[in-house]
Amino acid sequence: MTRRALGRGRLLVSVGAILALVGMVPAWWLVERTNLPALSGNGFQGPGIVVFLATLALLALIVLPFASRDGDSSISTPSVFVIVAVAAIGAFLWRVYEISQFGGLALPQQAPGLWLTGLGLLAIAWGVGSLLTERPTAY
Repeated sequence: MTRRALGRGRLLVSVGAILALVGMVPAWWLVERTNLPALSGNGFQGPGIVVFLATLALLALIVLPFASRDGDSSISTPSVFVIVAVAAIGAFLWRVYEISQFGGLALPQQAPGLWLTGLGLLAIAWGVGSLLTERPTAY
């Protein structure tokens, strides 16, 4: 029985997914109001749920070959990684567009969750790009 090595692409995707998951909890947007407390929200609102589910799916795709008996999985292919990553990035960009419509975009000091998640999704995109260019290993 041979086991697949984690590889650079899968490592980048896993680090990016964990960073994106951590970024779901802090504030994503902030609206200051006069004589009233500020309004804010995190990544579990609107399309942010798709980002959350897609990052969980990416982590599952990484773990799946290691959980199988033969060390391989027909689901854990680069094309599936691309589909799930595009869904996560698209939902993130749509949420950023929604937040920008009501003027809630803020600097990283006031809305760190949005920036952490964006950084995580950049790492995911880099990792998926690395997965697409890696050579298949012979067992």
